[in-house]
Amino acid sequence: MAVVPSSAQAESLAEALASAYQNNPDIASALLSVKSSAEDIALRKAGLRPTIGASIDSTYNWSVTEDGYNDSTNVTGGLSYNQTLFDNFRTDAEIEQARALADLSEHALRNEEQNVLLSVVESYMNVIRDTQLIELRQDNVDFYQAQANSANDRLEVGEGTRIEVSQSQARLAQGRAAYQAAVSSLATSRASYQRWVGSPPQNLSIAHEFDNLIPGSLDAAIASAEERHPAILSARAAIRAAEAGSDAAEAAFGPTLDMIGSLCAIGCFGSTPNPPNGVSGSVRFSLSIPIYAGGALGASVRKANIQQVKSEVDAMSSYDQVRQAVISSWSALQNATAQITSARAAVSAGEEVVSGVIQERDLGQSTTLDVLDAQAELTSARELLIEARTSQVIATFTLIAAMGRLSPVDLALPVTVDTGEGYVAKVEDVWLELRSID
Repeated sequence: MAVVPSSAQAESLAEALASAYQNNPDIASALLSVKSSAEDIALRKAGLRPTIGASIDSTYNWSVTEDGYNDSTNVTGGLSYNQTLFDNFRTDAEIEQARALADLSEHALRNEEQNVLLSVVESYMNVIRDTQLIELRQDNVDFYQAQANSANDRLEVGEGTRIEVSQSQARLAQGRAAYQAAVSSLATSRASYQRWVGSPPQNLSIAHEFDNLIPGSLDAAIASAEERHPAILSARAAIRAAEAGSDAAEAAFGPTLDMIGSLCAIGCFGSTPNPPNGVSGSVRFSLSIPIYAGGALGASVRKANIQQVKSEVDAMSSYDQVRQAVISSWSALQNATAQITSARAAVSAGEEVVSGVIQERDLGQSTTLDVLDAQAELTSARELLIEARTSQVIATFTLIAAMGRLSPVDLALPVTVDTGEGYVAKVEDVWLELRSID
């Protein structure tokens, strides 16, 4: 098959996929979403940790009486300590919910990677397809031009008719229009390629080495999808998050025990002329039990329960959608393979037909219209072969994506795999404020 003519270094499909993975902003955005979700874990964990603050107050007092002007300055300073000792495990449930949502974001990142890589394959193959169509249709225009010239020559020597000249010129006009359509389509495909890969296409090739990822049966493909597809893993994480949210809502009905401490180290004993120096402090415990909140607590529980049921229903829908995608892409791959076989046979037969009809036309046994019709059928067969080969490659990667295996790891791309798992692990252990995490 033809490739894009270029003196530049060839870019394989694997190289295009690697370049897109490293440079595509959609993947970078999804990775930042994972890190942002991970910070919610730290925010929820802070609910079980103490809060400590320092304060310094300075007060200037003055008065004017019949005895004169009086003023004084009072400075106090100390520390405050506040910690929730027990909240009926509400914060624990919220931490688990945050972890589930962080996992969901990680699976969303994997899903975004699949979407981007599949778009790269589609744009890559579309550039190859449109380039081949341009070459094919240019050859077709040259053929029709030759037939138009031949019809004019025969008319001049009295062997042809004006009808044949008009017919050949009409086909030539159609051929030029089809060629221009291919040129326009290629411009669009090249723009799409640059959008996903990050650079213009150069000397692309239809060859690839990823057929080994296709299983031997449809059942194996479905089993792989149910085990590893990011959409299904996201649905499971969403169920976990909803269950934890339901637990947190129910825990709000329970008691909360707080410990509040304070320490005064400056100006603890008033502003008398000679106040004693010293330190004072206090520790108190506060137990609160909700009795009535205007129906808000009950509404929160009902809403959380509904969200839990909804997450389970959404998971069922995700299973069905993934299963449908696997079956559809499997069928598309089988159909494209069959179309290639059929198109090859049609091209081989069409080439013989065109050659034979031209000879018959030269012997007066066929007309120019017969030649033009035979060429049109051959061109259609060749275009179908190009389309079928393109569809076969796209269907291959669509099936790989439907199985949840269109990842830089499964494709063995020469890249450093971006993941939020390391960031999540670091956030789990962060106690200090203003700590930098890569």
